[in-house]
Amino acid sequence: MTKQENYLNLYRFGAGENVNTTVGYTDAETGTVTSYVEGGGLSDEMRTYYADYLIDNAEPNLIHDQFAQKHAIPKNGGKSIRFRKYDPLPKLTAALCEGVTPTGQSLNMGAVEATVRQYGGYVELSDLLLLAAIDNNLVMATKLLGSQAGRTLDTITREVLCGGTNVQYGEDAVTARYLLVGGAESGNHYMTVDCIKRAVRFLKNQNAEKINGAYACIIHPDCAYDLTNDANWKYPHQYCDTKELYEGEIGMIEGVRFVESTEAKVFHAPDLTATSRTIACLANAYSTLESAGAATAGYGTGSKYRLKIGVGANGYRATPDMVGRAVLMYDASEASWQYAEVTGAVYSETGDNYLYFDRPLVAGGIGSTDIVTTTTDILYPGEAGLGGRDVYATLVLGDNAYGTTELTGGGLQHIVKQLGSAGTADPLNQRATVGWKATKAAARLVEAFMVRIETASTFEVGEN
Repeated sequence: MTKQENYLNLYRFGAGENVNTTVGYTDAETGTVTSYVEGGGLSDEMRTYYADYLIDNAEPNLIHDQFAQKHAIPKNGGKSIRFRKYDPLPKLTAALCEGVTPTGQSLNMGAVEATVRQYGGYVELSDLLLLAAIDNNLVMATKLLGSQAGRTLDTITREVLCGGTNVQYGEDAVTARYLLVGGAESGNHYMTVDCIKRAVRFLKNQNAEKINGAYACIIHPDCAYDLTNDANWKYPHQYCDTKELYEGEIGMIEGVRFVESTEAKVFHAPDLTATSRTIACLANAYSTLESAGAATAGYGTGSKYRLKIGVGANGYRATPDMVGRAVLMYDASEASWQYAEVTGAVYSETGDNYLYFDRPLVAGGIGSTDIVTTTTDILYPGEAGLGGRDVYATLVLGDNAYGTTELTGGGLQHIVKQLGSAGTADPLNQRATVGWKATKAAARLVEAFMVRIETASTFEVGEN
């Protein structure tokens, strides 16, 4: 017997929507059916084994947690958890008096509270799969669920960190995300050493302490590609014993150690319509100033600017989904970009389609008939970079910048329900489940100890 082929089919049973099942597996050469019987109950030792296995498979994905101030989940402590932060002590410039004991100082400790929430998921395994499967499906399910748990909990922390107030756009050359350029012949705002040096300067000026002798940085592989060609880049073997490496560490430059993760935040602007990423404006369409009234009822207060984007026949639709979205328009006559938010939409399958904005979309000034002159005036999605280009968030962190909950000690649980454990809900003992449940919270503790660098990249990855 040289190899085996497994034929696994997924069926949906009426009593359980996502039950993983099998019709058996056959040896590729002999055609012999081989079965493996999954054990019935789990001993305490096996429960501990699987719980540890779940955590072992979750932890490598927790890139955004590894530089946090960590606290265990308190039992019977309510739904809030407190992270501690200490104010620095002031300078003491007054000289001591001989023989006189000075007044003592007290520590000023602040606290940031965060509400813990539960997250979780599970898979269902059929009795036939457990009877016939050659692989230990409980182990495989636990491995996949551990990865899912880790990536989920990592994303929760990431989103908290990326909500920080200290944002640096590239090398400080632009002032907003939608102005970041990528993919152009020149003038691109990619990750550079100067970006890192500026972030380090900010953290040093805030007296942010380093983590194990260096600031930490979480970076996407696409941005790492743009950065690591610098001659001053050092790989881990050049500065660190391998036993001391962070999970995902790739190198160091300018006193910053870099951890690479495909889960690093990417701001991606969705397509404007279901069938088109951009919308070409109609020739001689008007960006008309309208006072609040019948024509703009329901679209907020104040004056609005209306732009005709098409009629039903040309396929463009002003759908309600576009309301609240940001858009960029390239004004060909002015060779400039304009940014605005959609405040309303008028949709018609056969007639004119309009979008309403909070400002005019032409550079020529505010007038009642600001004309979009040609079909080369294009609307682009505006939630990311110029022209809808993906924007990457690179986090540079000092010590105690943020806090999160521990994975062990109640933070992550492995839950197994055996065949028939559902009682009358599973009268024929057809379904078992394995899942995970986690209690999680993350909070930014000191905004001044973290910087989010936003750049474009040589590549685009889409939303993650």
